[in-house]
Amino acid sequence: MIDASEVDIDRIDRKILAILQTDGRISNLRLAEQVALSPTAVQARVARLTRDGYILGYEARLNPQKLGVGMTVFVEVLLDRTTPHVFDEFKSAVLAYPAIMECHMVAGGFDYLLKTRMADMAAYRDFAGRVLWQLPGVRETRTYAVMEEIKDDARLPL
Repeated sequence: MIDASEVDIDRIDRKILAILQTDGRISNLRLAEQVALSPTAVQARVARLTRDGYILGYEARLNPQKLGVGMTVFVEVLLDRTTPHVFDEFKSAVLAYPAIMECHMVAGGFDYLLKTRMADMAAYRDFAGRVLWQLPGVRETRTYAVMEEIKDDARLPL
């Protein structure tokens, strides 16, 4: 749940956000009907929520299987040194590769957790040798190929 002390939105704003998370293409009129406000009031709220950074944007959710990148691989990355310079070089390099869909600095036994999408294991092996193991500062990696995706939901709990 969102900590109410960190946000300045009301129950209707939360309902608007929940609906937009489920259907970002909903018409303003339909959204207004669902939250029992006028279209003008809803449009103003959505504009404010966007301006204030609650809504970051809208995008289509694509089918990775149909687009030839159906294999998800998570990778733990341990760097050889943990200095600001090494972190900066690693972050800059990661941003250049679209196959790395997510990169998270983590606390624990390794430094970064990557989420990648590949066509298959052969494509991942090629990527690992050509890109992953060549990233600045990489000392060690651990790879976890996903066998079955149980839940893939980017919606936030409201």
